[in-house]
Amino acid sequence: MSLSIQSSFLPHNDPDASIAFYRDVLGFEVRLDVGEGTVRWVTVGPKDQPDTSIVLHPLGVDPGVTEEETRTISEMMAKGTFATVVLATSDLDGFFDRVQATGAEVIQEPIDQPYGVRDCAFRDPAGNHVRVNQQA
Repeated sequence: MSLSIQSSFLPHNDPDASIAFYRDVLGFEVRLDVGEGTVRWVTVGPKDQPDTSIVLHPLGVDPGVTEEETRTISEMMAKGTFATVVLATSDLDGFFDRVQATGAEVIQEPIDQPYGVRDCAFRDPAGNHVRVNQQA
């Protein structure tokens, strides 16, 4: 039996800004956009990986999350400490230059990490940490 990653979830607080980042900046395709106004679930993913997706979901619509928890999550998102997605590319420096040129918020320029990975990092419009590794 093998498992594969089908979907991961990241919160958003502005679906249009999130779509612009993931589609126009990262080059993902929008696969689904369900809901209305700011209460939308948007599924994006790499064009050449149709079975792997990120679902960008509205903050605070889960009935199991209290208002206080929603505020805490919102504060953590604003600081960039709530959610992370790790991506990979064969051309980290080229990718970094292209994304930085769009005005995306840079967390870390490309660097060789002491644990053997070369990577960089950005924040998406909701504050989510987007880390990108150099693929071998």
